[in-house]
Parts: sequence; structure tokens; C-alpha cells
Amino acid sequence: MREVIQTDKAPAPVGPYNQAIAASGKMVFASGQIAIDPATGKIIGDGDVAAQTEQVMKNLGEVLKAAGADFSNVVKTGVFLADMNDFATMNGIYSKFFDEATAPARACVEAARLPKDVLVEVECIAVI
Repeated sequence: MREVIQTDKAPAPVGPYNQAIAASGKMVFASGQIAIDPATGKIIGDGDVAAQTEQVMKNLGEVLKAAGADFSNVVKTGVFLADMNDFATMNGIYSKFFDEATAPARACVEAARLPKDVLVEVECIAVI
């Protein structure tokens, strides 16, 4: 079960996410994914947050698939950016993976440094 929670007594989302999601079922906690090509082990899109976000979401999708889930099962994401100035670009790519009406809850923060000096990392919780 998955239910979008919205109230006008809290600020509306400023991107493809919802204020909260109520869910029940088997929980999947996916570790943060970075822009590594699993075939080569190399970072994709050096210095390019759009290319890195695409690879991150592709990697996250494969982890979800291995768990018997997909992006529609995601109830919460955590996004970590090396530079918050990349928010709009990341958000544009990220939004392709979630239907805005049912998008998960989300937090997005700027991190002083990410693994392998990538520009973006995304983790999630899914319920199946």
C-alpha cells in the first residue's frame, strides 16, 4: 500500500516529490548510487551533473529491479549534490524517473565531498 500525503498547512513541494508517503509492505533500503558504469567500473560524465544523474538513476533502477521493485515503489529518496547550483539540472533528470503526482518524499542536500569526487549521489527506500 502506498498513499500520498499532502497538506496545505505545510509548504508545497518545489520539485518532483511529495510532502510524505504512507506505505506498508516489504521495505527495500537502497544504498547511495553514484555515476559508476558497472561494466567498466569507471565514473561516467566527469564534471557533467546531467550525465552523472542519468547514470545514478540507471544504477538505482537496476538495484530496485534486483529487489523486485521499480521507481513506482520508491517512497523516499535522499539526494546529495557536490554543488547545490546543480539542483535544477539534477532535478530535470530526476523528474524523468518519477510521476510527479505520486513521486516519493525527498531530501536534497549539498555535501562537502562525495565518493570518488562525483557530483551527485542518490539513495532510496522502496516498499513492495
